[in-house]
Amino acid sequence: MTPTATTDSTRPGNALPLLFGVFIVVGFATFFVQMNGGHAQQAWQAYLINFLLWSAVAQGGLLFSTVMHVTRARWSGPLANLAEAFTAFFPVSLALFGGLLLGREYVFPWLHHDLHGKEIWLNLPFLFSRVGLGLILLYALGGLYLLQAHKLKSSADDGAVAVRKRMTVFAILYIIAFAFILSLVGFDLVMAADPHWYSTLFGAYSFIKAVYVGLGGLIILAAILQLKHGAACTLTDKHFHDVGKLFFAFCLVWADFFYCQLVVIWYGNIPEETHYVMLRTITAPWNQLAWTVFTVCFIAPFIILINKKVKTMPGFMLALCSVALVGIWLEHLLLLGPALGHDAKTLHLGLADALITLGFFGLMALAITLYLKKFPELLPIAVEKEAA
Repeated sequence: MTPTATTDSTRPGNALPLLFGVFIVVGFATFFVQMNGGHAQQAWQAYLINFLLWSAVAQGGLLFSTVMHVTRARWSGPLANLAEAFTAFFPVSLALFGGLLLGREYVFPWLHHDLHGKEIWLNLPFLFSRVGLGLILLYALGGLYLLQAHKLKSSADDGAVAVRKRMTVFAILYIIAFAFILSLVGFDLVMAADPHWYSTLFGAYSFIKAVYVGLGGLIILAAILQLKHGAACTLTDKHFHDVGKLFFAFCLVWADFFYCQLVVIWYGNIPEETHYVMLRTITAPWNQLAWTVFTVCFIAPFIILINKKVKTMPGFMLALCSVALVGIWLEHLLLLGPALGHDAKTLHLGLADALITLGFFGLMALAITLYLKKFPELLPIAVEKEAA
């Protein structure tokens, strides 16, 4: 009796890539309609928000695998393997970043501002060079880690030690680069939208948020597989409970950074800092959005995830993490909307935003689906054995 390749029943269905392709077409068709229909600002705002969100999901998803490897966490085996699938979105993310250059007039409102000496840092050639090189470095380290992970799965015992050591080195480098480069992305693509406001905590806030959404994306993927394959899925209640605890923990850490940033600005009471916060927390309609974000991303998950049983329910965790991702999408709108929108009294939120988001989701889902079709051994599905 010898193990065979994963059977067709465990592979992602051929209909899924077609469905996700439809999502992509609908999303980007909506984007171009908005561009040519007098709503270019809203279209590029949705583009930037979705680039930031889905890139963070992919970056944070792989981070789970690297951290689990470095800490030698045995419980995470099938989840860590599954987290590697998020690297499939890395090339897409890099291409989407390049696309921002086409919408520079809409996503970089400081282009025509008097920057009072900040022109040395805030200029397009330097910005795209440093962020682009940072993303290339991060994704290259992620790819090298992934390459070693695949070698480890197929290497003999005598060569596994050397492969594992190289894998550990790339994992540590990815973790370090993750913190620095996600901070840079937060500073350059989000905080700089309002070039006269600054927060020294914003970089840490950005990469903690990426960990939060990365865990949410991993739980969603694991829950979908569990619900689809049932008893054939090797993920257990313990797996969902443990990763659910991590998601709960980073929900608290995200809220803590959110609060720390707010209270320091309030205590300092410096006009160039307080204006940013007051606009988003006191002025309508942004104040309503701020409370929505805080409720959806912290209060609801905090109250719900205190219950141990909930963490072991894939269907419920799928719904909760999906809502949390929607909340983080809205959080990006809260941070960027007043700076990017021509009218700070409206949210510029409608059906077009949802359809453009659907297109970006399609890109993420298609990338992961094709990756798992190519490497079905990463699926946490029991493989049938038959006679040689």
